[in-house]
Amino acid sequence: MQRSEQERLRIESLAQMRQLGIDPYPAAEFIATHSAVGLADRFEEGMKVTLAGRLMTRRIMGKASFASLQDSSGAFQLYVSRDEICEGEDKSLYNMVFKKLLDRGDFIGVEGETFRTKTGEPSVRVSKLTVLSKAIRPLPSPKTDDDGVVHDAFTDPELRYRMRYVDLVVNPDVRKTFEARSRVIQAMRDNFNAKGWLEVDTPVLQPIPGGAAAQPFITHHNALDSQLYLRIANELYLKRLIVGGFEGVYEFSRNFRNEGMDRTHNPEFTVLELYVAYKDYLWMMVEMENLLASACKAVHGKTEAELAGEMINFKPPYARVTMRDAIREHTNVDIDGLDEDELRTACKGLGMEIDDSMGKGKLIDELFGEHCERHYIQPTFIMDYPVEMSPLCKSHRDKPGYTERFELFIAGTEIANAYSELNDPIDQRERFEAQLALMQRGDDEAMFIDQDFLRALEYGMPPTSGVGIGIDRLVMMLTGQTSIQEVLLFPQMRPEVFA
Repeated sequence: MQRSEQERLRIESLAQMRQLGIDPYPAAEFIATHSAVGLADRFEEGMKVTLAGRLMTRRIMGKASFASLQDSSGAFQLYVSRDEICEGEDKSLYNMVFKKLLDRGDFIGVEGETFRTKTGEPSVRVSKLTVLSKAIRPLPSPKTDDDGVVHDAFTDPELRYRMRYVDLVVNPDVRKTFEARSRVIQAMRDNFNAKGWLEVDTPVLQPIPGGAAAQPFITHHNALDSQLYLRIANELYLKRLIVGGFEGVYEFSRNFRNEGMDRTHNPEFTVLELYVAYKDYLWMMVEMENLLASACKAVHGKTEAELAGEMINFKPPYARVTMRDAIREHTNVDIDGLDEDELRTACKGLGMEIDDSMGKGKLIDELFGEHCERHYIQPTFIMDYPVEMSPLCKSHRDKPGYTERFELFIAGTEIANAYSELNDPIDQRERFEAQLALMQRGDDEAMFIDQDFLRALEYGMPPTSGVGIGIDRLVMMLTGQTSIQEVLLFPQMRPEVFA
């Protein structure tokens, strides 16, 4: 492979280190007593400390230099004196290694004593320096000119997503997004565990892609000689566990859908699914309000978060709007009592692109998605969906033709989907058969019939409420990101061609 001049120079430095008897990739453990930020927070002069991290800057001043060491928490200033780290006559460690052979991005470990410079800057006077890892490729080095314009910044989205390992080093604020993501998940986990609900794992490879309306990824299992699917949802497995006697189960699952990609869709994504026995969708709305308020507090210390200039308030209660009322308000179409042909005519009258494979449920979904959802900026429960849109959902107790279902919308984007779960096995079989008829008409997102799940329901499932929350989208809302790629460490990209 062809190397740049900087890379060739670094490889030469690597060889010279070895000639000096310095292992540029030592195997021995190096124990740091402090992190950069931890030391800054508890700084006192005269402390004996060790630090480890990347060498990010150097200011060579003859026999002494200032440098910046960056670890996972932040950066701290080092003062490196030739006579401090080279007590004898041999000054090669400083003259050759620190001044010439070390480069920006190399990992080093230092021991020393804390002090303040003449300008009051907390620093470490280094007494021992250890090379921990030599970087062959140079990091991007942004520079700001006299007019405040930044040059050579690592900002190209495709490069940042493809080389996240570089992005995290040179754009430290990116790390904060993923730290926030971790806090959101932990806050949810703590909430569920405190209530005695059990975290479980369910299959990623499934014989039937069940639990959602989506196109699956297909693979082949050689030993079983059978076709399998990467899961599009874990709902049907979690409900099997409710049948089995657990009263509250949840899973943070990686799901896969072979569909388009845009600012809110990635083919691989994370969903939290929760199922609790003896509850309904009305109970789940209150549960979601409290859960998301606590998640927002975990990130911001309050129940508000800014997104694209809009302040989103996660404090309960949230607005509740029926699907029928939402469509009627934004399109003047009343879906109540309309059959499939009448709905198709209404959609065409609104200039929508539709086709004959779309049944009544798909037409209503398109109607709401194209004309309504963008209007719901503050957290809003859209509730009581038509039965054709909800093949796994219990029929509404008071409204024939509708189901006990809600979706939570924030900033015009669906964040959560919840039901009073359908536990009538005969009704469920009829719903699956209706989905099969749609599949035969060409709807490639219609659900398969899961015979084992139907068998499980026939053993009896208690009244249950379930919810799925899109973790990636929720983190977008809580961290002010407008693209899902910003909250995924390694979003899906086109394959890279290496020269």
